[in-house]
Amino acid sequence: MVAGALVALLLGAYGADAQSGSSALNYVIGPNDRLRITVWNQNDISGEYNVDRDGTFTFPLIGRVDASGLTLGKLETELRRLLADGFFKNPQVTAAIVEYRSKRVFVMGALREPGTYQMTGDMSLIEALAKAGSTTPDAADHVLIIRSKTAQGPVLPGQDETADVTKVDLRQFNGGQLSSDVIVRDGDTVFVPRAFSVYVYGQVRRPGSYPIGQDTTVLQALSLAGGTSEYAASNRIKVLRVVNGKERELKVKLSDSVQPGDTLVVPERFF
Repeated sequence: MVAGALVALLLGAYGADAQSGSSALNYVIGPNDRLRITVWNQNDISGEYNVDRDGTFTFPLIGRVDASGLTLGKLETELRRLLADGFFKNPQVTAAIVEYRSKRVFVMGALREPGTYQMTGDMSLIEALAKAGSTTPDAADHVLIIRSKTAQGPVLPGQDETADVTKVDLRQFNGGQLSSDVIVRDGDTVFVPRAFSVYVYGQVRRPGSYPIGQDTTVLQALSLAGGTSEYAASNRIKVLRVVNGKERELKVKLSDSVQPGDTLVVPERFF
């Protein structure tokens, strides 16, 4: 089975805008984030503030505040301390993120909505794939998490030899073996490659080209093509395969594995 049906399962569980509550609470503020800061009973200084590229922002009465590297909770503590130093007695301060702009993940490849997505800190692989809307029908059954040490944008396979690449088998979703503990981080590229294809022709219900995963059998390839017709000679199925630059004709059994680029031919029975 290819990845499309597997990732569709994720959307029902997480939704396209899923975000972990703990991720938001532990979010570390960064440049370009937009904050909403509320000081109880002080409407004139409460409001929205943009964090500049150097990680600081200007707050009334206090001046420049260095927010870079602080969680929301630590920023609240710091603002309370600064406001209590000669301005207010026991000030009550809350901070929230209006727009997450400093952290992002690149979700690329065989997806319905590939692109750059903002994140609130570490994000599960499931959430990243769900944000991109689901894989396409020709997606492979695995995904690559590419973590570059130098790149500031998306990194495709083979572009950065120093990048750390983790391969995750999406088929594990189906068996419940892969949990949300697979984490992507700020700047990661999540890349879903396209599946390899086989060609199925002859006495099948829907002849054509079909994407396959690893260890796909002849029987599974025939199922992708709707199964054999009533006129099929199932005992004479053959595979056309290019070996060392030359096409060879191989007789196969239903339990044999097909290879990328194979042409599977189901002949008509004699009577």
